[in-house]
Amino acid sequence: MPFIPHTDEDTKEMLEAIGAESIDDLFDEIPGHLMIDSLDAVPEALSEMQITRLMRERAAMDGSPLCFIGAGAYEHHIPTAVWDIATRGEFYSAYTPYQAEASQGTLQTIYEYQSMVTALTALDVSNASLYDGASALAEAALMAVRCNRRQKSRRILLAPGVNPTYEKVAAAIAGSQGIIFERLPMDAGTGNVMESLDDPREAVAVVIQQPSFFGTLEDVDRLTDWAHRHEAMVIAVVNPTSLALLEAPGNWGEQGADIACGEGQPLGVPLSSGGPYFGFMTCKQKHVRQMPGRIVGRTTDLDDQPGFALTLQAREQHIRRSKATSNICTNQGLMVTAATIYMSLLGFEGLARVAGRSQQNTARLVAGLCAIDGVERLFDGPHFHEAAIRLDRPVSQVLAKLAEQDILGGHDLSQDFPGLGDAMLVCATETKTVEDIDAYVTALGKVLMEGSGR
Repeated sequence: MPFIPHTDEDTKEMLEAIGAESIDDLFDEIPGHLMIDSLDAVPEALSEMQITRLMRERAAMDGSPLCFIGAGAYEHHIPTAVWDIATRGEFYSAYTPYQAEASQGTLQTIYEYQSMVTALTALDVSNASLYDGASALAEAALMAVRCNRRQKSRRILLAPGVNPTYEKVAAAIAGSQGIIFERLPMDAGTGNVMESLDDPREAVAVVIQQPSFFGTLEDVDRLTDWAHRHEAMVIAVVNPTSLALLEAPGNWGEQGADIACGEGQPLGVPLSSGGPYFGFMTCKQKHVRQMPGRIVGRTTDLDDQPGFALTLQAREQHIRRSKATSNICTNQGLMVTAATIYMSLLGFEGLARVAGRSQQNTARLVAGLCAIDGVERLFDGPHFHEAAIRLDRPVSQVLAKLAEQDILGGHDLSQDFPGLGDAMLVCATETKTVEDIDAYVTALGKVLMEGSGR
């Protein structure tokens, strides 16, 4: 466990060296009325043994519930080797690779990651990752405005299946720069964009999520071509696991999406109380100079030996707030390392098996749930590894009852989509067995039966 190694004598000598009488003198610029005498809510100090026991007890309180939530964060099996390697000191504590000659291992890892992500998305260039999937969409929107000079409206159109959290984050980040996000109309039967669409009225870009937040599959070829006909760029928000089965955004329509982004958490990053995650972004070659974040390139040295270096962009481009390509562009290096190891271990065939098994499990789950009285599919058409269902009573009450049985039954859609009624999103990945799915179906059936008084 980390500890502060300085003795009282060490501290005294350091203070004397800088001419300060006490540590408090180092903070004398803080106004006195802002200072507090004590931290009343902080408990008494504990020994290392005591704090270890406390943290284990708190961790045990989480239990081991069956999770069927999804909604942008997915429970996949992570081979033990992924984090055994990623947490080695040379990866775990490696700092940002500005000094190329001392950072070849880190730079090569990022380069391999970039190569894999461009292969998944069928686009030309990848950056070294971003903070998370939501901020990646915000960065993509800002990037589209810089790239698409033909449109002056600063309007970004969102397909109805774009993650509502992504929209909120993008609006918070990019809205202050005059970018307006508007939703396209939703077809009530499919949950996707309506068949007949009006002129997008000088939109800068159209954002298409595939699979959608509801798990449905959009007609991405039609939407991509529609956007390009009206001189709007196409931003694809994609689940990387699904790309082992679904068409890559670089191949959508006649010209392909211009930018692809999304959340990389499914690629070897565990569910861990909300983070950390990482965002990925790829684009066409012609837009690369507007891409935020780091980009690693492969080159040769004076001896014609291969080497790696940060290329195209300097960090200073992101420091000058008013002229910066990005004001965030956080590179999640450790998560990227884990994702690179995960993709290397599974390969494309392994990733396809994960995606296929997840889709099959969700199909079995939805079929079982919809066989219960009071449960029905919300949307028609195919879906990937999650789907929206409607109940005959408030979802929050049902989820609370399921949680009492150690089942996290799904994501309540009523808060973000009240027009859908008592709807929730359910998900099953390859981690769920037939017994897990049957246990959920049985539990939900009993909860609904008890609630109806039958």
